[in-house]
Amino acid sequence: MPVSLDVVFITLAFGLAGFVKGVIGLGLPTIAVGLLGIVMPPVAAASLLIIPNIVTNIWQLAAGPRFKPLVLRLWPMMAGIVAGTLTGAPLLEQQASGWTSLALGAALIAYAGFGLSGIKLTLTARDERVWSPVIGLTTGVMTMVTGVFVVPAVPYLQALDLNKEDLVQALGLSFLVSTLALAAVLVIFGMFPSSVAAGSLLAVMPALLGMAIGTKVRAAISPVLFRHCFFFGLILLGSYLVLRGVANQ
Repeated sequence: MPVSLDVVFITLAFGLAGFVKGVIGLGLPTIAVGLLGIVMPPVAAASLLIIPNIVTNIWQLAAGPRFKPLVLRLWPMMAGIVAGTLTGAPLLEQQASGWTSLALGAALIAYAGFGLSGIKLTLTARDERVWSPVIGLTTGVMTMVTGVFVVPAVPYLQALDLNKEDLVQALGLSFLVSTLALAAVLVIFGMFPSSVAAGSLLAVMPALLGMAIGTKVRAAISPVLFRHCFFFGLILLGSYLVLRGVANQ
């Protein structure tokens, strides 16, 4: 039986999204949804993402060198993400608004431009204790409004001045907690029926293969090049969100 073009397209979309995630530590949901939106409704694309996103973030988290220290350091942020996601659940319907996507994309582009300028944001230990739960709570609410986990979690984690492997592992922890919290909300609201689980499960393999290749690329590049890839990746993600927001106006 011939393989449909849709199956081939979905496989390639998750492979590419996994590769980008392997290189810079983020981007799988945004890239995959953007590409899958060509052949299916956004809700269907988001449903396919749940299992690949959980699996790839578990891998990203487990592959790093400092799992326990990062969990002990970042648990207030993770608790805030869960609380923010549950609190923001009624805002799910706002994801259809083009303004939310446009504003989020513009924020990512501005932050990446700031990062490429060479100016560094640093936080003291006291700042981190105060801001960690606030950043988590805000990230959870923003996830419900935009469907994207990156703001303000990514700028905050980058400001902690982690090395590239610790940063990628911290991003994996943040995205895993965000995905699990989002999945719980979707199940509670009846928006993740069991009928889509098989398709979501099939998308895991191309995502993992792409991520494996991307991870090897990340290991081979210098910290400076990784930093540039990281910020240029944010610019590309932000540009996509801006264009999506304009198209939805």
